[in-house]
Amino acid sequence: MKKVYYLKTCSTCIRILKDLNLSSDYVLQDIKTEPITVKQLEEMKTLSGSYEALFSKRSKLYKEMDLKNQTLEERDYKHYILEHYTFLSRPVFIIDDAIFIGNSKKNIELVKQVIL
Repeated sequence: MKKVYYLKTCSTCIRILKDLNLSSDYVLQDIKTEPITVKQLEEMKTLSGSYEALFSKRSKLYKEMDLKNQTLEERDYKHYILEHYTFLSRPVFIIDDAIFIGNSKKNIELVKQVIL
């Protein structure tokens, strides 16, 4: 499987996708217009090892809801990601059996190595 979960309104996601110039083999899913399903999130969790690894602590809602001062468990991370797209660290690339989460330079370089 070759899939990218991203946000069409996120300039960073769009810049990364343009830079990577992905082939038509990739399925792009805008998580705002096509929310992540429980099954999709569980698949991502299986590849990443935890829901926390998929969770964005840089999200505006994370700060607004004062989640940093709460003790969150795996079920909480899953709940918040399913509740609102902003909690998914993006973009998320699934390439065969590998997952790449987030927009760090290191992560995007790894994606480039895999797709080339």
